[in-house]
Amino acid sequence: MNSHTSRRTFFIRLTAALGATLLPLPALAAYPRAVVHMSPSCGCCGEWVKHLRANGFAVEAKYADDVVAVKRAQGVPEALWSCHTALVGGYSIEGHVPAADIVRLLRERPRVNGAPASGLAVPGMPAGAPGMEQGAAQPYATIAFGAQGTQVFARH
Repeated sequence: MNSHTSRRTFFIRLTAALGATLLPLPALAAYPRAVVHMSPSCGCCGEWVKHLRANGFAVEAKYADDVVAVKRAQGVPEALWSCHTALVGGYSIEGHVPAADIVRLLRERPRVNGAPASGLAVPGMPAGAPGMEQGAAQPYATIAFGAQGTQVFARH
């Protein structure tokens, strides 16, 4: 093999590698940006943000001392509150909702008792939910909520 071939192979591989890094990731383009309102001291919120990013969401973390105000402004029913509230594609996402449930919500645009859903929630902080993987997992439900009430969206 001569030096011309080695140099040519090197530049072809370099160009391919650089080109691949500049291409947008399809998953990032497919999902709307998630804006997560959370306390700066909450570790499980940060773990949930990592979960969203690992599943193709671009995430903006907004640290707030008063996350309750965000929940109220977004119309999240108090019985469904958890530690953080996200806004994704016009929906409110409360707590440790799995990314797959958010993707399904965006795809299906479900109704709750005849009215469009406003969002999804995993109330509290159940062990085994994304960001809450420590300890023994417990069954939990993702709840869809809207102007006409709530209903189970998924069981985990």
